[in-house]
Amino acid sequence: MLKCRTVWKKLAPLARSSSTLCRQNVKRTGLNNGRIPTCVPAANMSTGPGGLGGDNLKYTIMVGAACVGSLTYAYFLLKGDQKRYQERIEEITTRSQRSSKEEAATVQSEPPAADSTPASLKVPSHSPYLLIGGGTASFAAARSIRARDPGARVLIVTDEPDLPYMRPPLSKELWFSDDPSVTETLRFKQWNGKERSIYFQPPSFYINSEELASAENGGVAVLTGKKVVHMDVRGNKVKLDDDTEISYDKCLIATGGVPRNLQVIERAGEEVMKKTTLFRKIEDFKSLDNVSRNAKSITIIGGGFLGSELACALGRRSTESGLEVIQMFPEKGNMGKVLPEYLSNWTTEKVKREGVKVIAEALVKSVTCKDDKLEIHLKDGRLVKTDHIVAAVGLEPNVDLAKSAGLEVDSDFGGYRVNAELQARSNIWVAGDAACFYDIRLGRRRVEHHDHAVVSGRLAGENMTGASKPYWHQSMFWSDLGPDVGYEAIGIVDSSLPTVGVFAKATAKDTPKAATEKSGTGIRSESETEDTATSPVASVTPLPPVAHKDDYGKGVIFYLRDKVVVGIILWNVFNRMPIARKIIKDGEEHADLNEVAKLFNIHED
Repeated sequence: MLKCRTVWKKLAPLARSSSTLCRQNVKRTGLNNGRIPTCVPAANMSTGPGGLGGDNLKYTIMVGAACVGSLTYAYFLLKGDQKRYQERIEEITTRSQRSSKEEAATVQSEPPAADSTPASLKVPSHSPYLLIGGGTASFAAARSIRARDPGARVLIVTDEPDLPYMRPPLSKELWFSDDPSVTETLRFKQWNGKERSIYFQPPSFYINSEELASAENGGVAVLTGKKVVHMDVRGNKVKLDDDTEISYDKCLIATGGVPRNLQVIERAGEEVMKKTTLFRKIEDFKSLDNVSRNAKSITIIGGGFLGSELACALGRRSTESGLEVIQMFPEKGNMGKVLPEYLSNWTTEKVKREGVKVIAEALVKSVTCKDDKLEIHLKDGRLVKTDHIVAAVGLEPNVDLAKSAGLEVDSDFGGYRVNAELQARSNIWVAGDAACFYDIRLGRRRVEHHDHAVVSGRLAGENMTGASKPYWHQSMFWSDLGPDVGYEAIGIVDSSLPTVGVFAKATAKDTPKAATEKSGTGIRSESETEDTATSPVASVTPLPPVAHKDDYGKGVIFYLRDKVVVGIILWNVFNRMPIARKIIKDGEEHADLNEVAKLFNIHED
C-alpha cells in the first residue's frame, strides 16, 4: 500500500493535467458532439482530495484507458522507458486534432483491440430509466419522465442510426417539398408554410451516454445503432447485440413495428426483393425518392393509409417527370377497410385525379423479374409490368423480446399485452405500436398511429414515475391525400361496422392546408392540448335528411357498435377533435345522429 501511495504522488499531477488537457481538446475539436467518449467525469471520482484520491486509485487504474488511454494506464505499461512514455503522451495530446480519416487509419494499425475506449464507458452499465426503441413513443415517454422527475437520467436505445424523429412527414409533406436537398436536410414546409425538421429535437438537446451517470441535472441520452436482443426480467437488465449489458430500474418497450411483406414477393427471390421497398424509416424515404427520380414505373401494393398517401405523393411527381404510378389493392375501393363504400369510391376517384393508375380488386398471385422488369401476375389473369414495387400492406408489431422476457403477446391483435396503465410487469411498460392495451372505454386494442404513440408514450412515462394513471385519452389519427383533402379519425373506424354520414358543401377553408394555417400547427394532433368539450346537446333546428352526394366536401361519419358511437371520422373538418372525443367517452346512444353532427358546425360557411 505504501508503494502505491508513492507511485500516486508522482502520478497525480500528471493525471490531473492530462484530464484537463483531454477536456480542452474535446471542447476545442467538437469531438464530443456525437458519439466520441470523453474523459471519466470528475464527479465519479470525488471521494478523495481533489476527486483523485483514496479508493478511487483502484478505479482509475481499472478504467484508465478512458481519454484515449490515460496517463495512469500509460505509466504502468511504459514505466522504465521514459522516452517511449513521452512519445505516448505526445500522441495522446495530438490524436484529438486529427481528421476522422486519419483516426480510423490509426485505429486499424493498432493491435487487435482496435477500439481504445472501453465499451463500458461508451454504454452505461446502468440506467434508472431505460427506453427500448427510438421512435415517437420513446421520445414522448422521455419528455414525460423528465417533466415529472427533472433530475431523471433516461437512456434511449435504438437500432436506427438516427435520433428520435416523427414518421408522418415521410409519407406526407417531405414529398411535396421543392427543395432538391430535402433527402439530406430532412427539413420540410408544413401545409401552413412553416418550415421545420423531421427530428423532434436537435443533437444538442441530448447528453452523451457516457456522461449520463454523472450528469448533475440528469438528462436524456440516445444510443443509436444498438439493438436490445435479450431481456432478463428477474435480473432487471438487457443485453445488446454486441453482448453489452445494461441494468435498469424502470424499463419501457417501445419497439414499434416492422413493415409486412407479401409472401409471394418474399418467395420470388433476391432479384425481386432488390426492386421492392418496405416503407417505414428515413432510409426508406431516401431510397424511394431516388428510385422515383430514375425509374419509369412504380407500383404501390396496398390501399390503406400509407399506400394511399404515397400514391398521391408520387402521383404529383408523375405529372412533372412522366413517372407512371400504379396503386393496386384487393378491396373494391381506396381505403376500403376504413371508409364506407360510397366514400371509398370517391377517394379512389380522387387518387386517380392525382395522376395514379388504380387497379382495384387486385390479388397478387406471383411476382417475377424478366428483362430487368418486374411482372406482377394477378389471380384474375391480369399482368402488370413495373420497375419497382412499394409493399404497403400493414405493420407487424415488433415483439422479438417477448420470449426472453417472458411477456405475453396478444393472440388477437398482436403486440405485448398490457393493462390499462400500459404495464406488462411491475417495472416494465409498453407503449406505441407494440402495445396491446386495455382501453377502459372501447376494450382491448392495438393502435398504429402517431398520436397514439405520443399519448401512450406520455402515459407510460408518467406511470414509470409513479402516476398510476389508466389509459383513457382517446388518441386520434389523420391522413392527407395531398394539401386539399384530409381527414381526422378517432376510436374504432372499421368499414364493416354500421355507419351514418352527414355531409355539407366544403369551402376554401376546409382543407388540410387551410386548417394548419389557421391553427399554426403542422402535426394535426390534439394530444398535446387535450381540449375538453361539453356533452352533446340536441339542437332545436332540424337538419335536412342525409343525402350522399357525388362530391363529399366535408362531413362527419359515425361508426356504431350496439347503437353506440365507437368511432368518428371528420372528413375535411378540422380542429373539432375534442368534440368527437367527448362523444366517444360518454358512450351514450343517440336517437338522431344528424343532431349530433350539428356540434361540429359543418353547415357553417
